[in-house]
Amino acid sequence: MHKTSARLLALLSLLQSRRDWPGALLAERLDVSPRTVRRDVDRLRELGYPIVTFKGPDGGYRLGAGAQLPPLLFDDEQAVAVAVALQLATAAGAGIEEAAARALTTVRQVMPSRLRRRIDTVRVTAVGRPADRPAPTVDTGVLMAVSAAVHDHEVLRFGYRSAEEEVLRRVEPHHLVAWGGRWYLVAWDLDRDDWRTFRADRITPRTPNGPRFTPRELPGGDVAAFVAARFRGAPDPGPTSGADWPCRGEVILDLPADVVSQYTREGLVEALGPDRCRLVLGSWSWPGLAAALGRFDADIEVVGPPELKAAFAHLAERFSRAAAS
Repeated sequence: MHKTSARLLALLSLLQSRRDWPGALLAERLDVSPRTVRRDVDRLRELGYPIVTFKGPDGGYRLGAGAQLPPLLFDDEQAVAVAVALQLATAAGAGIEEAAARALTTVRQVMPSRLRRRIDTVRVTAVGRPADRPAPTVDTGVLMAVSAAVHDHEVLRFGYRSAEEEVLRRVEPHHLVAWGGRWYLVAWDLDRDDWRTFRADRITPRTPNGPRFTPRELPGGDVAAFVAARFRGAPDPGPTSGADWPCRGEVILDLPADVVSQYTREGLVEALGPDRCRLVLGSWSWPGLAAALGRFDADIEVVGPPELKAAFAHLAERFSRAAAS
């Protein structure tokens, strides 16, 4: 039989591992009597753990949600996962950076030495946006309000700020996502009868929320593919092609393939020799693609399509005018 303190930790661990525990099964797992289980449950309640008793033939216990956060018990893998996630949260742009850093310090202090060593070997430095394009911080209250509306399927009303003005929007919120260092709301715009993405740092929720709604099916069914497609200029992604760029071209660069591959995350690079390579790359527009290829500062041979050649000619005229001005 476990000592009382060890038995309480074992009981708490079991209650966290599944939703409902019949009292007889808990007693069997802990090798104690049902009466001892009842006493141990009462002790945990005194420590702040909200344990609910449920009735029935197999009546038992359930760990519920309380008004305050009681001490938590993690296994080794959970503790490491929490520590790594807190390190990443310091660059989340959600206004929780300081709280995440303090939480990480707290978690680390109570870890056994073997886990602290594991954490120290996988220290993560979360790097935000460059200083010339700082990531906007989103108020935690805004994220919570938007998340609640998404979860409850309630129409969300909010003021949406632009450079010129703030306008009132009414949407059916579907997903809150992080993309490129910013938070976005993916929603069905009720006034424009279309899907839209909104930057969360420009949202000012208005209360109360509107009525509940039945969620619509997101085009393509995959929120990651949908958001990627929208930022690439594709208005209505399909199940498989939604994440593709609307403009895709092929060129030959007078640069080694290993050099080019370091600076293109989504392009296809093929070595043609020690100092030449083939690059297939996409963009949201043909001028945008030509400009992206021009940044390699090397001679370029356009393989196709004709729209890419025309875009290079268009940019050449524009740059010539800029150089002459």
